[in-house]
Amino acid sequence: MKNQIPVHKNEYYEMDIHSMGHEGEGVGRIENFTVFVPHALPGDRVKVKIVKTKNTYAYGKLIEIVNPSEHRVDPVCPSHIKCGGCQLQHLAYSEQLELKKQKVVDNLQRIGKLEDVVVHDTIGMEKPMRYRNKVQFPVGRDENTGKVKVGFYAPRSHDIIETDVCQIQHEINDSIIEKLKLWMEENNVSAYQEKTRKGLVRHIFTRVGFATGEIMVVLVANGAKIPNPQQFIDAMRSVNDKVKSIILNVNTKATNVVLGQENRLLWGTESIIDYIGDVKFHISPMSFYQVNPVQTEVLYNKALECAQLNGDETVFDLYCGIGTISLFLARNAKKVVGVEIVAEAIEDAKQNAALNDIHNVEFHVGAAEEVIPKLYNQGYTADVVVVDPPRKGCDEALLDTIAKMQVDRIVYVSCNPSTLARDLRYLEDRGYKTIDVQPVDMFPHTAHVETVILMTRCGQNDK
Repeated sequence: MKNQIPVHKNEYYEMDIHSMGHEGEGVGRIENFTVFVPHALPGDRVKVKIVKTKNTYAYGKLIEIVNPSEHRVDPVCPSHIKCGGCQLQHLAYSEQLELKKQKVVDNLQRIGKLEDVVVHDTIGMEKPMRYRNKVQFPVGRDENTGKVKVGFYAPRSHDIIETDVCQIQHEINDSIIEKLKLWMEENNVSAYQEKTRKGLVRHIFTRVGFATGEIMVVLVANGAKIPNPQQFIDAMRSVNDKVKSIILNVNTKATNVVLGQENRLLWGTESIIDYIGDVKFHISPMSFYQVNPVQTEVLYNKALECAQLNGDETVFDLYCGIGTISLFLARNAKKVVGVEIVAEAIEDAKQNAALNDIHNVEFHVGAAEEVIPKLYNQGYTADVVVVDPPRKGCDEALLDTIAKMQVDRIVYVSCNPSTLARDLRYLEDRGYKTIDVQPVDMFPHTAHVETVILMTRCGQNDK
């Protein structure tokens, strides 16, 4: 007979929370049965209502905090619980950093079977607020009042939680939202509705150069024209004299993707300028560019430190985006070869190389797992490989080729500890050793953690 689970849907239980899940939810046990509780923290004792059950786990809704964790704090944002943007504002920042380190440790041990690797303390921010340089706000109208709503989606839904002030976005967005609402009300501009696919304004999308102060405003519309465009331009320019680019992005598809493929310049320049360290970048609406410029410099400097370049090396930078890491590496390497599947990003990378007068780089369009084996078969090889893959991690074909090259050092920049651990195990089984593991907090008050890892080929340090 199948074992009965010890909890039942719609019933109430008290439990202790002992750890954090990968989405920032609290994790506890009832009679050794795992229960996930959003908004609960390790150290809390809570009363929960079971809302979903599976064979091996359940989800509970937080009803009451019976005894709070010593690390629980009051969140600065009143929309914290409703909004899906920040999962951990109610946790003291020092403890956020500790839990992110533990998240990396747990994945390396459980998935990677790496028991003897030292994981450094997470590098956090001195001021972990107002750190994002990019934001995309969905736009709608309140069904009861008819007024314009701008904010963020609630977790696991497309219900807009109105957000006049967001504490992790740049302050300029508060004024941009205010001006957008006024323009829409004065011109009776409709907001897009997903169910009917009618309505005009879908999102307001902004980028801010933290080093230069330059601002880009992108209005994402379900059409190629907007009412009274000059008034919209004047409204956005009145926000700040650093507004340099105002763009209409046309997105008429029934999709969850924010940006469409067509950009129409309404006013100013088609891109803005920003710096990471002393490397200069053109940033367009479509550019992939790290959203936390302060911590990006920390992350890239750590990657550069791990690469241990002396000027004689050939470096492969895989998943290179617009060339951000490539250009950091190029000043210390003989040659850098960047690979990225998005053709537009490669064009940006080439432009950024020229912008910085860097000539020892070349860029290839294509999937890394296809391009690198092909280059290897043509006789290309590298001394150092840097990988910065998406959340799914690296393809085995790519990892196999890197191992065959017998590169001296692998620098792995990861946004997902679980796929990182899997890939490190794969490389360790093929002759590499994990030497250095450094978590970096790129997204304070969320459950995400970036990690920079150095691997060396076994035996090379014995020469």
